[in-house]
Amino acid sequence: MGELRTAQLANEGGVNVETIRYYERHGLLPRPPRTASGYRIFSENAVKRLRFIKHAQALGFSLKEIKELLDIQVKRNSSCADVRRKAQAKIADVDEKIRHLQGIRRALVKITAACSGQGPIGNCSVIQALSNGKSV
Repeated sequence: MGELRTAQLANEGGVNVETIRYYERHGLLPRPPRTASGYRIFSENAVKRLRFIKHAQALGFSLKEIKELLDIQVKRNSSCADVRRKAQAKIADVDEKIRHLQGIRRALVKITAACSGQGPIGNCSVIQALSNGKSV
């Protein structure tokens, strides 16, 4: 692969050029050197880093958390235990989101079950429950 221009990096990483610029501004990708004609030139490491970012995002890590993971990799005295703690914290966060979504689902099932699906909209128990802020 060798050296890549911004558009080539974006293509390799499956993102658009603006995403590359955004990641640079926020310290997720280091600012690359420029050629004499002004083109930014990225190394293969940038592709690996971009893929790391995208995979971490797919697993639910925020960009702030991803930056922390990237920083751990280059920080002296960092260990695998540091990364494990971050992953465990993400698992706890996911578990909490699941509990919250299950609560939402229970409430929706309850208000939907109370609706016959017939009659005028003014008598719709789903609309009434949503308007009253109650789960029937």
